[in-house]
Amino acid sequence: MERFTFFWRTESPFSQWHPCRFVIAGISFNCAEQYMMYMKAISFEDNKMADKILGSHSPSEQKRLGRSVSNFSADQWQLVCKQIVYDANYAKFTQNPELRTRLLATSGTTIVEASPDDRIWGIGLAEDHPHARNRSKWRGTNWLGEILTQLREDLSQ
Repeated sequence: MERFTFFWRTESPFSQWHPCRFVIAGISFNCAEQYMMYMKAISFEDNKMADKILGSHSPSEQKRLGRSVSNFSADQWQLVCKQIVYDANYAKFTQNPELRTRLLATSGTTIVEASPDDRIWGIGLAEDHPHARNRSKWRGTNWLGEILTQLREDLSQ
């Protein structure tokens, strides 16, 4: 029987909004959401928005700014977004040993973003929903959970 590690809120180290410092390509980020939204802007050549995202300290504002990226194409974003989120989390968990320890402690489970509001990165259900423990009844894709589960396996080797 499949076992799960559920998370959702910012307090969880698995949240994109969890505060932590990491550096990629010489640029410092305050959370994985900031990197994701920054790279979204860079991917669509919106340097003005990229600068605004880097200047923001709030994940909710970073997300809001990311929704305003010029020249955005959902089809193009889908081609790169998972790798961008993987890269952010790789840096986050390899540059912060206490977070890496927390990630590796989930061994033997599938990591699941139990967000009732997110059907792309999460499962579209809260952890306490009766269907949350049945993958076939999830309302979302759990992309973030899949990425974190894969990252954990990669770091365990």
